[in-house]
Amino acid sequence: TLNFWHIWTSTTDPNKKNIDAVISDWNTANPNTQINVQAIENEAFKTKIKTAISANQAPDIFVSWGAGFSQPFVQAGKLLELDSYLNDGTKDKLMPGTLNYLTYNNKVYGLPYSSDFAALYVNNDLFTSNNVKIPQTFEDLLAAVKAFRAKGITPIAVGEKDLWPGMFLYDALALRSGGSKLCNDALAKKTNFSDPAFSDAVSLLTQLVDAGAFDPAAMGLTRDEAEVPFLSGKIPMYYMGEWFSDAVENSAVKGKVTALNFPVVTGGKGNANEVLGGAIGGFMVSANTKNKDEAARAVKFIAQNISARLYAEGAGIPTWKVTADTSKLSPLFKQIADIAQKSTGNTVWWDSYLGGADADLHKSLVQQIFGKTITPQQFVTQMNSISNNK
Repeated sequence: TLNFWHIWTSTTDPNKKNIDAVISDWNTANPNTQINVQAIENEAFKTKIKTAISANQAPDIFVSWGAGFSQPFVQAGKLLELDSYLNDGTKDKLMPGTLNYLTYNNKVYGLPYSSDFAALYVNNDLFTSNNVKIPQTFEDLLAAVKAFRAKGITPIAVGEKDLWPGMFLYDALALRSGGSKLCNDALAKKTNFSDPAFSDAVSLLTQLVDAGAFDPAAMGLTRDEAEVPFLSGKIPMYYMGEWFSDAVENSAVKGKVTALNFPVVTGGKGNANEVLGGAIGGFMVSANTKNKDEAARAVKFIAQNISARLYAEGAGIPTWKVTADTSKLSPLFKQIADIAQKSTGNTVWWDSYLGGADADLHKSLVQQIFGKTITPQQFVTQMNSISNNK
């Protein structure tokens, strides 16, 4: 028996339905190696897996996040290195770049199941009826914000009470200002945040705040609360992950919304086709499993098959070169998948990369930009405390 922990507890979550189906397929095909599943709510899971790993009581297989979250597990020797199990053609089945955040010291410790990417959701009807140009550059975006605000329309939805939705906007502006390589190097602590791109991104977000881009009550709105007026056709723009496309398809604005990559920053080092997001979630194997070969075989099966299932339902961008019936996918989801496939570089959400206290600090600093209580230099100084915390 292989014990497997994951985070999908809700019956309405497509991840749960599909992971259940994949495990059932495995157990049917492998009567001598059965997978025993335990589902644990996301936040509780993060605490439980850290405790279990520290006590050498981790399950054989578990879902985790790459970059900063799992780095302590790797450093402590708690994860099974998977490279020797991937030379059977498995690596060739993966999409380029999808192992980046699950690789430490050039060794692979996890297999991805889905990529998540952010897009700028634009209500075409509101732009047309108000004679506003859909933004391709930051200058366009700022002009659109001012035009909508002059008409009494809140231009961009954001639920900053939850911290991470507003962080998406800063991270996108930093990506456009500095490029994915600079952002990834700073997050990996190979360099610090003193490059002008990071303070420039603070200034750009401050310009949006000053121009009235967001609801004055945004600091007190949760993500769910902030999405309601967009989904009812009252707000023209929203920057959010591809998972939001499903909510659009089941709302009053279905058929009225287009998904775009984030506008470019004139003079910025970022390429127009770089994207915020990537493959950071994955399945890992405990170094202490008594059944290393079977666990490695199972983790390959699980990751590849759920990737195909999620893509077919429009619930995730595939990390594997899967064959799936995409005829039922919404045009909106296909637009985001196309943005992802055209990407020339990416940086995942910064809180996922940083993890722990570093992630909390970053989100808090971005919230201070929304509250206009921090200068670009103060922001950089605080972010550099992360760089020094090696």
